[in-house]
Amino acid sequence: MNNVTGRTIGLIAQFGSSGELIKAAKKMRESGYSKYDCHSPFLIHGMDKAMGLGRSKLGWVIGASAIIGTSGALALQWWTSTINYPLVISGKPLFSFQAYVPITFALGVLLSAFTALIGMLVFNGLPRWHHPLFNSERFESASDDAFFVSVLSEDPKFDETETKQLLEAIGGTNCELLTESGK
Repeated sequence: MNNVTGRTIGLIAQFGSSGELIKAAKKMRESGYSKYDCHSPFLIHGMDKAMGLGRSKLGWVIGASAIIGTSGALALQWWTSTINYPLVISGKPLFSFQAYVPITFALGVLLSAFTALIGMLVFNGLPRWHHPLFNSERFESASDDAFFVSVLSEDPKFDETETKQLLEAIGGTNCELLTESGK
């Protein structure tokens, strides 16, 4: 933590195993922190629950876009075949919905897929080309064999010394202050 320059972004601490990381996530949640994240080289079952994360809103957004897509496709086909250009073909009614099923389904799926992609990017705050977390040389091992908790300075409970003491008390080692410009 010496020779630190720039605006403080947060703190990171390293943990020895996935079990320790889950315990640390629970302690951070119980201590009232809300702007923290856990970093691991693999998915850890139960981490969402340990961090107190709820279900994603993305499913509801995708469902709404599927309804809008299918309704729009059906309405467009109905309009063109009954109002705009009515033709009676082989004695069929003007609105024969069976013929509209493939296009209706395809447009619902297409709109849902685009919504899933764009919604995922928006909800995750992406694209973000660089995060000060990447200035930490120690954090490079997070994708290989290390486990980290990062706490952002935007957290209402964040205090540089108290947060560092909490991270060390719950088993964190190599606590490092993150700054905007790095070290």
